Amino acid sequence: MKIILKKDVESVGKAGDLASVSDGYARNFLIPRGLGIEASSKNMKDLKDEMETAARRATKEKETAQSMAERLGGVICSISRKVGQQNKLFGSVSTKDIGDALREQGIEIDKRNIILKEPIKSLGEFSVKIKLHSGISVDIKVVVAGEV
Repeated sequence: MKIILKKDVESVGKAGDLASVSDGYARNFLIPRGLGIEASSKNMKDLKDEMETAARRATKEKETAQSMAERLGGVICSISRKVGQQNKLFGSVSTKDIGDALREQGIEIDKRNIILKEPIKSLGEFSVKIKLHSGISVDIKVVVAGEV
């Protein structure tokens, strides 16, 4: 029996693949568990439409990420923090702080997309990577200044 896999199944195939399996395996295991559907002409057409829609959506998301990368190219993010003796920060600068500072500049970036190996704990200039899409990332400059 030919089936269209809805989810990845080990030793059978990946989601969206057309697989040929025994009738019993398809009827008793794959279809009842929602792992696959019978490969009828209607289901094949629906799969093709879903794949085209997903491809268009992925293309649009990539274009949006590309334009955002161009916009972020020369951005400098300034953050002021209170400092103690020897110019050490009280606390640290985290991804949330960087996201908030970018939001004040009119740039909406989710804090989970800001790649920071460890929180910033000193004054100075730092290069921070922002992942916008798979394969598209941009470095911005974060300047941490002392507050009097």
